[in-house]
Amino acid sequence: MTDVRKTQGVAPLMTMNAYENALRQFDEAVRVMGLTENQVAMIREPRKIIELKLTVRMDDGSIQVFQAFRVQHSLMRGPAKGGVRFHQDVTRDEVKALAFWMTIKCAVVDIPFGGGKGGIVVDPSKLSLGELEALSRRYFAELGTDVGPEQDIPAPDVNTNPQIMAWFMDTYSMHQRRHAPGVVTGKPLELGGSEGRTQATAQGMVYTLEEAIRHLGMEQDGTTIAIQGFGNAGSNAALLLSEKGMKIVAISDVTGAYRNDTGIDVGTAVEWTKANGGRLIGFHESGAAEPMEDPMALLELDVDVLIPAALENQITARNANNVKAKIIAECANGPVTPEADEILNGKGVFIIPDILCNAGGVTVSYFEWVQNRAAYYWTEERVLEELDRIMRKSFQDVLAASLKYDVPMRVAAFVVAMERVTKTAELRGLYA
Repeated sequence: MTDVRKTQGVAPLMTMNAYENALRQFDEAVRVMGLTENQVAMIREPRKIIELKLTVRMDDGSIQVFQAFRVQHSLMRGPAKGGVRFHQDVTRDEVKALAFWMTIKCAVVDIPFGGGKGGIVVDPSKLSLGELEALSRRYFAELGTDVGPEQDIPAPDVNTNPQIMAWFMDTYSMHQRRHAPGVVTGKPLELGGSEGRTQATAQGMVYTLEEAIRHLGMEQDGTTIAIQGFGNAGSNAALLLSEKGMKIVAISDVTGAYRNDTGIDVGTAVEWTKANGGRLIGFHESGAAEPMEDPMALLELDVDVLIPAALENQITARNANNVKAKIIAECANGPVTPEADEILNGKGVFIIPDILCNAGGVTVSYFEWVQNRAAYYWTEERVLEELDRIMRKSFQDVLAASLKYDVPMRVAAFVVAMERVTKTAELRGLYA
C-alpha cells in the first residue's frame, strides 16, 4: 500500500489545526453573507462524530487496537459523502475539517450530498494484505447502520483504493443480506464502479482551468504549467493539459523536481513512473527534462499556471511572495495556507480553490451512486459530458459570486455553498 504523504514529494506538513482553518474560512463567508446566528448554528458544527476502537487479530496471533473515526458533518442536502483515509497521523480534528469541506464541496457543485469523512490511525504499509482486509472489514462492520446508500457513502482517500472499497461493500452487503453496491463509491468497475473515475479529479480541474483562462483573457495554446505532485491527479492533469496544447514545463514528486522550458514529453514521464515504482526518480536520465536542485522551487517558477497536486500547506507565508504564476489551480486539498492566501490575493493571483477545482472526483462518485441505484451504467463519454457541464457551471456560479461580493474565489465558493445549505436547512425546518 502506498503512502501518498511519502510519495508525492513535497514540503513537510506544518503543524496546523485543520478544523480551525475550516472554521476560519466559514466565518469569512458568514461575514460576507451576513448570516444570522440561527443560520450559522444549523450548519457550523458536525451532526455526528463516531469514534471507534477496532480490535484486529494480526497474522502472528496478537490482538492490535486501532483508533478510527467517521464524521458526518451534514445530511441537510442528502447522504453524507466523503472518503476514508488510512494514515498514522489521522486526528479527530482533521476528519472533522475534511467532513466540513465535503459539505461545502458537494454544495459548490450542487450535487445532493452532505459532507462526511473517515479515518483510521494506522500505517498501512506495515500491514499484510490479510491484516489490511481484516482492519477494513472491522471498520465497516463497526459503523453498522451509520453507513448506507441513503445514510453515508464512503469512498477512497489517502492510502485507500478500489480494493478496500470492495471489502467495505462486501461487508455491508453480507450484513444486509443483499447486494448493495451503492454503499460506497470508487469501487472496481466489476463491482459497479464508474467509467471515468480514475481521471475525474484531474478532468474536473481541467474544465475549471479552461474557464479561468477564458475569464482572464489568456491564450490557452502554449500556456505554461508547473505541476507539483505526479500521482493520479498530477499525472492525469499533465496528460490532459498537454493534449489541449498547453506546455508542461516542470513536474515533481518525492524523488525530486524536473524541468524543461520547451515542454516535457508527458507520455515519457508517465511511462518512466510505471517503470520505476510509480516515481519520477532519475527522470532526467530519459533526456526529457533536467533535475531541479530544490524541488520546492517549482512553486516559484515563472509560469502561467501552477497546479499543486500533492499535499496540503505547500504554499505558505514563507514562499507565497515568490509565486509568479497568474493562476493557481488547487488540484490538492488545502495546498495554500490562509496566510499565503492573503498574500496571493494581494498580488492578484487568480486561485481556483480546492473545493471547486478538485470536485470532479466527488462529482463522478455521485454519478457512480446514481448508476448503482438505477442498475444502469453509463459510457465514459456520458460521464465526461455530465462532468463538463457541472464543473463549468459551478465555476461560473462561483465567479458570479466573486464579482458580486468583490471577494476572492475561495470565499465566493463558500458563499455559493452556504447559500444552498442554509436554504435547504430553512426549507426543512426543525423536527421537534
